[in-house]
Amino acid sequence: MDGRARFVTGTDFFDAKGAISIADIAALTSARVVADGRDCGDAAIVGVASVDEAHPGELTFYDNRRYAGALALCRATACFLREADLRFLPHNVIGLVTERPQQAMALAMAELYPEAMAPASLFGGAGVSPSALVHPEARLEPGVVVDPGASIGPFAEIGSDTVIGSHAVIGPHVKIGRGCRIGPHVSVTHAFIGNRVIIHAGARLGQDGFGFTPVSKGYLKTPQLARVIVQDDVEIGANTTIDRGALRDTVVGQGSKIDNLVQIGHNVTVGRGCVIAAQAGIAGSCEIGDFVQIGGQAAIAGHIVIGEGAGVAAKAGVMRDIPAFSRYGGAPARPLRRFLRGEALLTRLSRRISDKNDKKN
Repeated sequence: MDGRARFVTGTDFFDAKGAISIADIAALTSARVVADGRDCGDAAIVGVASVDEAHPGELTFYDNRRYAGALALCRATACFLREADLRFLPHNVIGLVTERPQQAMALAMAELYPEAMAPASLFGGAGVSPSALVHPEARLEPGVVVDPGASIGPFAEIGSDTVIGSHAVIGPHVKIGRGCRIGPHVSVTHAFIGNRVIIHAGARLGQDGFGFTPVSKGYLKTPQLARVIVQDDVEIGANTTIDRGALRDTVVGQGSKIDNLVQIGHNVTVGRGCVIAAQAGIAGSCEIGDFVQIGGQAAIAGHIVIGEGAGVAAKAGVMRDIPAFSRYGGAPARPLRRFLRGEALLTRLSRRISDKNDKKN
């Protein structure tokens, strides 16, 4: 082994479902085929790879001028790219012209490798494993898969075509919809989960929120009495934690995507279609509007409102509300252009000071 993983037919982890013609890929992605007069009717795709590693029979994409050198040497059968980049494409490679090469590549990969779209049972089993612990008062619809070592508490309800991974813990009265994937070692308590939700390994949903009231001799714990509500088509990354609410539910809106190692505090509302990158932390009682983007390691203080469509840069420290459709960065966070101008000014000042010191020496 050379240490490099390549996604081709017969790979160790994902097999392509079969060859796909160039015409079918073009139809799927609405791409225009450019073959310099060659007949590509018999050309077929059996795998995918990066532009610098692709071989005949494989599909790739080009979306960044940084890789122009790799494209010039590309050996793939076909490549998604923009019209303006056709001049860089080798003659032997079929062009698939689209304004969104990466998006087209994702569609083609999903068609070739449908099993890679969501975690499956690690044991390839069907039904409930003999070593799983399912309470007799839990209700599982037909088609639920429960891997070895998983535990499902009383009165839990799980919809059809859902997979519960090995050693996952599903608490009492939890409701999980249909077509979900609950990864290994996930714990879900005090929560209602919608349909087609993916929760990756090690995530924790529904545990106590960080609720403490200062008193004369320390801190008084506040009971956390509400739930976590996860709406349809949400994806939650590995080792992410979402605390249940104290007096109102913690909610993650439909279609939102949450990366690994994210902390979402109690009473938080995350809107629809949001994207939250790794290691971001959202303190209690925040309201995140629809289609907000939050960068990695951003920290958002409690009771903050972030308006619809806003963007928060990586490592930002958000201490006050952010208006809709604005972009903020820095710590404390401020409008992104102001933050960038300040950083540029600091850089110029530091260079001047450094130049003066050099002259003195």
